[in-house]
Amino acid sequence: MTTEFKALVVEKTADKRFVQGIRRRSLDDLPQGDLLVRVHYSSLNYKDALSATGHPGVTRQFPHTPGIDAAGEVVSCESRAFTPGEKVIVTGYDLGMETDGGWGQFIRIPSAWAVRLPDGLTLRDSMTLGTAGFTAALSVWKLERAGVRPEDGEILVTGATGGVGSIAVSILAAAGYRVTASTGKEADEEYLKGLGAAQVIGRDEVTAGADKALLAERWAGAVDVVGGTTLAAILKSTRYGGTVTCCGLVGSPELPMNVYPFILRGVSLLGVDSVQCPRELREEVWQRLSAGWMPARLNEMVTECTLSGLSVMIQIILHGGITGRVVVNLLDS
Repeated sequence: MTTEFKALVVEKTADKRFVQGIRRRSLDDLPQGDLLVRVHYSSLNYKDALSATGHPGVTRQFPHTPGIDAAGEVVSCESRAFTPGEKVIVTGYDLGMETDGGWGQFIRIPSAWAVRLPDGLTLRDSMTLGTAGFTAALSVWKLERAGVRPEDGEILVTGATGGVGSIAVSILAAAGYRVTASTGKEADEEYLKGLGAAQVIGRDEVTAGADKALLAERWAGAVDVVGGTTLAAILKSTRYGGTVTCCGLVGSPELPMNVYPFILRGVSLLGVDSVQCPRELREEVWQRLSAGWMPARLNEMVTECTLSGLSVMIQIILHGGITGRVVVNLLDS
């Protein structure tokens, strides 16, 4: 087996700039861990773009290889939790943050971070889903567990053209929910309706009147990736006993609101974390994604690139220009 491989490496220069380049690396350069994986596919997430541009909230140690998602084939496993040749998915934990991630053709990690690829999924499919798809599915799982049913009424999905949003729309629609998709991209209305959205609305319609103590009841539930004023407005307009999941802060990490939705309407706000999600739940959600929750038009959500195309894609996602998901092909890099 070769001991050298390609990886996208982010380096910090003497004048404190961050530069990206494809480098030859050795297996000896990888961190400690009992599981060595040959990466076939990774993906591009907003967090990856932040890591690749030196955001200290994601990565502080450089040189570094981003990529919070990876899917590939087991090369070796010292703990014997996996056997060589098994196909695995790795998302979350510290992968791609301070631990070199999926934008390299090999990763070395603790075996506890990996789950077996479920039947019904290819490695490429798993990265088309990736952390975004897993987070969307975990959000729907939490809505289900909270008792939100299709007959209860409209479900709102914000940031609906993004990775989490587009997959959440697809999963919810396939499960029989009436989905209202919110987006700032009017040109993507047909795309969202193709995924199953019954209605597409603008961001302003969601946040209208957000400064009021309460708004008219509308949503039976919601999947929010925006946070800030948007999340506050959703909570204020959620119907009695409804549930809202929160998994993002692209709008703001602050929540400018009162407690009225919680104490007058019994609304529940559930946090969704895909990083430290327990392994048992992680496996259950991936199984759901491989079966009934598999988006029907998954391939239409994806743009594929190699390592050499990532620099352009990083800038596009940082400026809100990505629709759907970006899969990184490490086999052709």
